[in-house]
Amino acid sequence: MSLGDKAEVWQGTLALMVLKTLETLGPLHGYGIARRIEQTSGHLLAVNYGTLYPALLKLEQEGSIESEWGLSENNRKAKFYKLTRAGRKQLRHEAQQWTEATLILARFLTSGEQSSGEQSA
Repeated sequence: MSLGDKAEVWQGTLALMVLKTLETLGPLHGYGIARRIEQTSGHLLAVNYGTLYPALLKLEQEGSIESEWGLSENNRKAKFYKLTRAGRKQLRHEAQQWTEATLILARFLTSGEQSSGEQSA
């Protein structure tokens, strides 16, 4: 990936990133959440607002986050999102699932290297 390229957020990870961001920083508006996700990724990810706001709505409907209107840093009206108790529980559960999934995937990636090396030996 070249310096100018940014990857889209992987499907299924956006909700987890939103929940973790809100856990870490507390209440934020959508723009702030997007900027933090991009910043945390080292600016390698680009957050698409067409997927962020539906994800926020879904998380709110599920009870993982709550929202209220307030003023942003530049005195504009903005909807601020915060993590709920259910959201903290969901975050722990999803983080565990992703950790397990990445460990399994890492096994497949490294076993492929070992088996191809074993065949040529």
